[in-house]
Parts: sequence; structure tokens; C-alpha cells
Amino acid sequence: MSQGSPVVPAASYDDSPAWPDDAVEVGRVVDAWGIQGGFKIQPFSADPQALFSSRRWFLKPPAGPAPKGTTAARLPRVLKITQAREQGDLIVATAQDIADRNAAEALRGARVFISRQSFPTAKDGEYYWIDLIGLSVVNREGEPLGTVTDLLDTGAHCVLRVQRPDAPADAKPDEAERLIPFVDAYVDEVDLNARRITVDWGVDY
Repeated sequence: MSQGSPVVPAASYDDSPAWPDDAVEVGRVVDAWGIQGGFKIQPFSADPQALFSSRRWFLKPPAGPAPKGTTAARLPRVLKITQAREQGDLIVATAQDIADRNAAEALRGARVFISRQSFPTAKDGEYYWIDLIGLSVVNREGEPLGTVTDLLDTGAHCVLRVQRPDAPADAKPDEAERLIPFVDAYVDEVDLNARRITVDWGVDY
């Protein structure tokens, strides 16, 4: 090192991982759990395997007003998870640097994100909702039906919410979108590379 080289104190380095470009919101922190820094997460999926597949959970503040009881402590950008498990409909977890109940309560309301690359590989014929949103939908005749904007879980199966390409801006929701069951009887092919879903569905349905 030359005498003119700057010396940077070790404490000034930020070794936390950068925010992933493919971050997907997968849940939110709802409360503290226990007295040793545990916290509860409400997952946004009935099958929250993505939360178990990554040891790095990225955080953002809650949208809108902070939940009642949230402290003014600075929210960490990333949590390094040491343990996570299901407890009923929730996930309970612990993380490095969240050492007590006060620290866990400071996380209340935080939105939890995980890199899409960390998701478990889907089985053949299975897809993550995040991968379907934004795909174009066409029927067997090649006629455009619209773009997937969301999915509905009816319990029995999922339903694609498809924004009609010709819907006027002031159209009512039931006029602006199609609801297409995401089942083999109607879905012929999902081509993620081409970002297209082919369905057995008429333009006048």
C-alpha cells in the first residue's frame, strides 16, 4: 500500500447482500413470538416453501401507516434467518441480530421479500403465481384474450384473471377481465419462455 492510499475503517464496509433484482414479496411480519427474538410471518401463499428455501429475507417497511405498536427503530434491510417453521397458518422464525422481543416487535408490519432464484424448483405442470402474472393469453385459434393480472384461489383450483385487450379504461371489473379456470380442461400450454398461455376459450366467453 502506498503512503497516499486512503485507509477505510472496517466498520464502514457494508457486507449485507444487495437487494435482488428478482425480489418477490412473500409475506409480512405480524408480531413477535416468545421472548428470545422470534417473530411470526403471515405468508402470502398456502404453500410457503419459498420462505424455507432461503436464509436471507429482505425487508421493506409496511405500505401505508405503520401498524399500531410498531417502534421507531430502523428496519434492517435483510434478515439472516437461523430457523423457520410452520405454526398453523403462520411461520415462526428467528434471525441473527434479532436477539429479544423488543427487536422482534420492531419488525411488526415489515414486508418480506425473497429472491425468485431462491424458490424451490416447481414440479412438472406446476407454476408459481409470480411467473404467470404478465403472461399473454391466447386461444387455440391464436386470438388474443388478454394479459394475466392476478390469480384467484377458489380452494378447488386457481382461476386466471385476464385483462381484456379491448376493455375501455372506464370498464367495470366484470367487463374488463375474463376469469379462466387454470385447469387442464381449459389450459393447453404454458410457455414461460414465450410468456404465453394457450387456452381452450372463446373470445365471446
